[in-house]
Amino acid sequence: MVNITAPTTAPRPTGEKRVTLHGLDWQGYQQMLHALPQTRAARLTYDRGSLEITMPLEDHEFYTRLIELFIRILVVEMGLKLKTMGSTTLDRQDLDRGSEPDCAHYIQNQPLVAGRKVDLAIDPPPDLVVEVDITHSDIDKLRLYAALGVPEFWRFNGREWRIYQLQGEDYAEVDHSPTFTWVEKDNLYRFLSQAQQDEVAAEVAFRDYVRNRSRQ
Repeated sequence: MVNITAPTTAPRPTGEKRVTLHGLDWQGYQQMLHALPQTRAARLTYDRGSLEITMPLEDHEFYTRLIELFIRILVVEMGLKLKTMGSTTLDRQDLDRGSEPDCAHYIQNQPLVAGRKVDLAIDPPPDLVVEVDITHSDIDKLRLYAALGVPEFWRFNGREWRIYQLQGEDYAEVDHSPTFTWVEKDNLYRFLSQAQQDEVAAEVAFRDYVRNRSRQ
């Protein structure tokens, strides 16, 4: 039987609406995944019998899109490569886990998957995955993405950017991104703050900063 976790009554910042189903096997998860339209806004995260359905709201989408832009600016101005996966479903039946992250990217391993669809049965996972979780998630995403083998995981709760690097089978929280080693957390905070007033001006200013910093 599928049980639904009752929502908490405690007031929290509004970034997402979530509902969690328990006691759902892999087949049931796949049936639900394929029954929903591909153009849906809801995102599914499955972890060994628990399925969380997330409906992003305005703050969630603002931060997600701007963090994705932040990454793209860094990649472009630093002369790196990129394959954007967005919220593509990352399923591993052998691990009994699957996720649709807010955004995912191949950077270091981009040449391995360039020009074709990714098959996680033979391909490495994305190099960098980002989740914006403003409200509480019932899924332990650190354990989920560590199990999937994602080398770098960013998490943003609307206030704090936390960076995790896979070390062995678990994540260790680190101060700097292993991919963008000189980038400070204040760079993202400043970018998001400026973007709240003028996204174009924020992009131009940050792009100029990265371009100048990369020349040093």
